[in-house]
Amino acid sequence: MSPQFKTIAIVGTGALGLYYGGRLARAGGDVTFLARGDVEALRVGGIEVQSPGDDFTVPRVKVAAAPEEIGPVDLVVIALKATANDRLGRLLPPLLHAETTVVNFQNGLGVDEAVAAVAGPGRTLGGLCFVGVNRVAPGRAVCAHAGYVVLGELSGAPTARTESVAALLRSSGVVVDVSASLPAARWRKLVWNVPFNGLAVVEGGMMSDEILREPRREARVRALMREIQAIAGCEGVEIEDAFLEHNVERTRTMPYKPSTMLDYLAGRPLELEPIWGEPLRRARAHGVPAPQLAALHEELRTIRSRGNDVHARGEGEVGITGSRS
Repeated sequence: MSPQFKTIAIVGTGALGLYYGGRLARAGGDVTFLARGDVEALRVGGIEVQSPGDDFTVPRVKVAAAPEEIGPVDLVVIALKATANDRLGRLLPPLLHAETTVVNFQNGLGVDEAVAAVAGPGRTLGGLCFVGVNRVAPGRAVCAHAGYVVLGELSGAPTARTESVAALLRSSGVVVDVSASLPAARWRKLVWNVPFNGLAVVEGGMMSDEILREPRREARVRALMREIQAIAGCEGVEIEDAFLEHNVERTRTMPYKPSTMLDYLAGRPLELEPIWGEPLRRARAHGVPAPQLAALHEELRTIRSRGNDVHARGEGEVGITGSRS
């Protein structure tokens, strides 16, 4: 473990918190999990993760129900979904000391700024998790695709601290890339997340590869990707056409349940604004036409206002509680 990060707090015990926090704890880190309803389950049963070629358990974990029980730590990992960001003002301050680093593992745009509004931009790193992991029960996670993490500094270029966080994660078995530009990394991830997370929901709970089996849906995927590419370009982020094509082709044989689809099927809040709303606001601010994004945002907003009505197609998935793509 890194001497720079002797104490670690994992905020959230969903899929990402269990997977990455469990890896750090297994590697010997002084890790405490900040949980809500899972406190007793974690204290009694620990953490169990099924992962390709690397199943592991952490039978004894430190867990707290309130940040004051943990106190200031060297590293905070935000593993909550952005729908819980209204809680950051209460959860983060008790965990911070003068040198605390905060890594944010959320999807979308504007999420790092939400963390920085509480922790400060100089403390804040963004972490993009390209992983397929589901929380299947309290303290239990199943990882189908281990993937990798991309780290970037909110305040600018990578620093020695960025590399230290990357080294810490690598020491726990995580593949990590360090990005020269966090905004660029966020926009590039939206190329996949906007169409596939969104259409998986509006199509009633559809796997990622299924979306591409019908020409009309594939055309919509490609149109959404091009709109994200155009908006990103106005923000100084160039995304090459080949990257769009790569994301389409790799998904043809990827039977994956996007995270927003799982939230929809389970009746949980959708990450509507950071993934679809904020890119749309930026498109309008730049005067970039984005009719497909606007239509998808409105469809998802309507679904959210109906209370995530789950139809018969999704009934078998309701017990799955968390994923990240």
